[in-house]
Amino acid sequence: MTGLGAVFRPQLPPERLRALARLADDTGLDELWLWEDCFLEGGISTAAAALAWTERVRVGVGLLPVPLRNVAVTAMEAASLHRMFPGRAIVGVGHGVQDWMGQVGARAESPVTLLREYLAALRALLRGERVSTEGRYVRLDDVALDWPPFEPAEVLAGVTGPRSLRLSGEAADGTILTAVTPPDGVRRARRLIDEGRAAAGRTEPHRIVVYLLTATGPDASARLRAELTAEGVADVPELGVAGDAKDVAEAVGRLVEAGAGTVVLQPTADEPDPEGFVRFAAEQVRPLVP
Repeated sequence: MTGLGAVFRPQLPPERLRALARLADDTGLDELWLWEDCFLEGGISTAAAALAWTERVRVGVGLLPVPLRNVAVTAMEAASLHRMFPGRAIVGVGHGVQDWMGQVGARAESPVTLLREYLAALRALLRGERVSTEGRYVRLDDVALDWPPFEPAEVLAGVTGPRSLRLSGEAADGTILTAVTPPDGVRRARRLIDEGRAAAGRTEPHRIVVYLLTATGPDASARLRAELTAEGVADVPELGVAGDAKDVAEAVGRLVEAGAGTVVLQPTADEPDPEGFVRFAAEQVRPLVP
């Protein structure tokens, strides 16, 4: 079954999260996704709060920027979420926005090398392994978690470029694609991910999560067009969707047909009713998505 989620955009103040998380839980939404965007809200702190306020909805962080975080800290925090809320936490990591990384003095000369080393160490630590490594960026000396997850914990990579997509297939358990990825972009990503999987000899499932910029309501088309224009992608075919539940479900279906396993509805930055958007996703769109 296709996973369906919605984004709590960090442009909303953090005190709004409790009501939206509980609404997602109560209305039967599959997943609620959070972002660690500079300089808005922390990914792990908001995920922990959302999980504590809810009972069943899965909560994803897409994504944690690896230049900001020592891999041992990320492993400890992710493992804590997995043990406290088994089966409900989803953690994604990625390069981060390079301009933001520069602002905080964390920009890596080779983001792909950093992510490769980070994914290897993070997944090993979450498997309960004792890790020693002396990489270009990741250095660990006899490090192991005292409280690793009870069950295998997937690590997703949020990536865009060809090298990073191949790396995700090789070294991550799933991939997160941004809302500027149309169905054809999902197909291209799937091919590159599969190239990385084949090179690494990996045969286990690899989930692709895609954000879908979504607007509904009387001014939906104008809001969607404004956001796509601001992103410089207004002329990309099949990017984003504006309309009713049927229109949105059809757009979700096109992404699923292209290779997505989970589609996360991303409201526009000026969404006038975030609670209504979550209810729309869960109560109107979810029943139309197989």
